[in-house]
Amino acid sequence: MRARDIDKENLVKQKAIEIIGKGGFESFSVNKLAKACGISVATIYIYYKDKHDLLSQLATEHGHLMGQSMLHNFDPETSFEVGLRQQWENRYRYMIDNPTISLFYEQLRTSPYQEQFLATFKADAYEPFTKFSENIVARGEIMAMPLEVYWSVAFAPLYALVKFNNEGESIGGKPFKMNDKMLWQAFDLVVKGLKK
Repeated sequence: MRARDIDKENLVKQKAIEIIGKGGFESFSVNKLAKACGISVATIYIYYKDKHDLLSQLATEHGHLMGQSMLHNFDPETSFEVGLRQQWENRYRYMIDNPTISLFYEQLRTSPYQEQFLATFKADAYEPFTKFSENIVARGEIMAMPLEVYWSVAFAPLYALVKFNNEGESIGGKPFKMNDKMLWQAFDLVVKGLKK
């Protein structure tokens, strides 16, 4: 049995993310992955039992990575505006610095691996984000509302802007490149909309 080569294993993961991000899970195959990596199909099976094992491990690994990135410098005891600003900063920087991974996450959301991805993300981030939400409601900074309503107002504008940026165009095909001014303008509007 051949030894594991960490660089090759990382290449396999990177190329899998790129293929899925660009074409979805439907366009993904182990043969296509091997070709993109310039290795044999047998080499991939040194690292993973099968295609499902590879995708499962990617979902788990990236659930943790996303959770960790969103908690960077985040304090659940802080005020609403400061805490939300840190969450926006973390999400924005992570998605802009990793556009291929952002596309991969979009594909995960509509895949059979979504639950696994979310479960590992929640294992890292659920408690601090829940504590933050409870604190800001208890202090009267925002009113109590269903999580889905809060998330839609608090984060959907950020994700829409990042999506426009990653696609390079906005509504109607107009060229688009996001910048910090747009980011914080949208953030200020979100804060005004949610604050009591």
